[in-house]
Amino acid sequence: MKELDLLKKDWQKSDNSFAQVSENDIYKMIHRKSSSIVKWILIFSILEVLLWTFLSLFSNIDNYLKEINHIELILYFDIFNYVNYAIIIVFIYLFYKNYVVISATTSTKKLMQDILKTRRTVQYYVWYNLGMVLLSCIIAFTIAFVYNPEMELVKDKIAANNIAMLITIGFLLLTSILFIGLFWLFYKVVYGTLLRRLYANYKELKKIDL
Repeated sequence: MKELDLLKKDWQKSDNSFAQVSENDIYKMIHRKSSSIVKWILIFSILEVLLWTFLSLFSNIDNYLKEINHIELILYFDIFNYVNYAIIIVFIYLFYKNYVVISATTSTKKLMQDILKTRRTVQYYVWYNLGMVLLSCIIAFTIAFVYNPEMELVKDKIAANNIAMLITIGFLLLTSILFIGLFWLFYKVVYGTLLRRLYANYKELKKIDL
């Protein structure tokens, strides 16, 4: 925020009449930066959906369920995917709405409220996605362990050996934690960076509003 810092220095050095002009300039700059950040949040969320949709084309769950003779589960997976996509679309709509609202905001207090509202929406979005990753891991391991006939030998070994059971549980937990951790890191880098910049704008607006 080098431009913003320069404006603030000029504002502090000048008299009251020029301070008012500088305050307006600072607000306009923060407004423009905040609008740009929210726009990028919207863009990243759309790109994320497109990416997962593209990757899903290479992993046909329906064929896997047919191979293990459990085609009755296909319907449940379809419902699960439709509900997930519907919720994601709602989040994208909220991101778009936040972008439109922030772009049209004309007061400092309202912009501060809109920034906080946008941050909460993004945080809910991230937590929802992490929750879905955890749920997907549980479902995937359950299907592989319970419904896959090839796992019968493994289940027999686990039933006869407590150590094998502990190793299996530990492996599943470690794999889930690693998988969720990778997603958390992705969201931390992408959305976390944008949210930190957005909150920095909020703090600057708070100084103006004092």
